[in-house]
Amino acid sequence: MKVALIGASGFVGTTVLNELLSRGHQVTGIARDLSKISVKNENLELKAGDVTDSEGLTEILKGHDAVVNSFNAGWTNPNLYDDFLAGSKAIQAAVKAAGVKRFFTIGGAGSLFIAPGLQLIDTPEFPADYKAGAGAARDYLNILREEAELDWTFLSPAIEMHQGTSGVRKGHYRTGLENPVFDENNRSVISAEDMAIAIVDELEKPQFIKQRFTVAY
Repeated sequence: MKVALIGASGFVGTTVLNELLSRGHQVTGIARDLSKISVKNENLELKAGDVTDSEGLTEILKGHDAVVNSFNAGWTNPNLYDDFLAGSKAIQAAVKAAGVKRFFTIGGAGSLFIAPGLQLIDTPEFPADYKAGAGAARDYLNILREEAELDWTFLSPAIEMHQGTSGVRKGHYRTGLENPVFDENNRSVISAEDMAIAIVDELEKPQFIKQRFTVAY
């Protein structure tokens, strides 16, 4: 499979890049700063791209079987909410303009429901520092749900994906749809490496077309 990976230099993007290459896929790694990508592989081509340059991004995406979007507008960006939404919508438009049908985008856990009608982002315990990014991802998911042309999938990671799990690769995971997946200790946790396994599994054998799903141990 020929896969375009947007945000290939990021925390999640790096693990997805490694997983795709380990399975023999051809990958176009797209990032603003290619110097941050140290991976060398005969199946990897690097392209500098900016999500605000719709025409340029469209040209890069043409000819791919799938696009994986791990775009992040930056957690310390004071304009995070607006930049994330604008960038995500620009990427979606470029995917369609490039004629690519399969679109996989990685969002946040904040839009998962922990009770009927109550999303994680709306609980008092939700960290204020993550609220703008989580709110943007939630609103973009609602935009994506209206997308009829693309075979899209939206992934919400486990609640604790960023907390102390980096470098862990167990090789297994469980999936859910609108609610977090909890383990026997009532924790929703997964490493970026195992989330990458779930992403590439979904690309190879789709189960969640035009759906959101979530993964955890």
